Amino acid sequence: MGVVGYRRGVMHLVWDWNGTLLDDLALTIHATNATIAAAGGRPITLDEHKKTFRRPLTDFYAEVLGRPVTSAEFAHLDTVFYRVYHAGLEACPLAADVWEALAAWPWTQSVLSMWGHVELVRELDRRGLTGHLARVDGCRNNGLGDLKRAYLAGHLATVGVNGATCVLIGDSLDDADAAAAVGGRCVLYAGGITDPARLRATGYPVAFTLVEAVELAQGRR
Repeated sequence: MGVVGYRRGVMHLVWDWNGTLLDDLALTIHATNATIAAAGGRPITLDEHKKTFRRPLTDFYAEVLGRPVTSAEFAHLDTVFYRVYHAGLEACPLAADVWEALAAWPWTQSVLSMWGHVELVRELDRRGLTGHLARVDGCRNNGLGDLKRAYLAGHLATVGVNGATCVLIGDSLDDADAAAAVGGRCVLYAGGITDPARLRATGYPVAFTLVEAVELAQGRR
């Protein structure tokens, strides 16, 4: 899937938010287990979550619950997840090297998240990140749990960037799939929601810090 030969021409960086710029892994596991419990399932460990998480989220919940999840049930589960998640969000830290990583990228950068748009903008503003970004986009509809690829295409079109001249840094297989769908490049961050072995299997470079990810995006490693 991935193209490791990062050449000149990459001029725009798209950041993922949850699990990448925001170090919310512990909170995500806590909220996920509350959600699974609400559906009658057993809690899962951090390692289990890293090895099974994927989008669409209905498929993820179906695997951990061992049964299909209807659209109506998913809507309820999503409500449970975000109620628990929002309760712990204010105390959730940014990734340790966020500011260094943002400063290391010399061209334009933006954030695209599958999190709700209003909440995303509020959090980026609250944490002082907005001024560093050319664009911020989250989900503006009920598509929470959807695949990122269609959203990335729209995000780049709004920014005025061709897919071939962008690189995406994110922590999930969905990020890798989205980058491939627009003909872009990708660096996957192993500090988030996905097991590093699953990230390496995409063929894209894998970084263990955000600064390393930016260096890989620039072809400096």
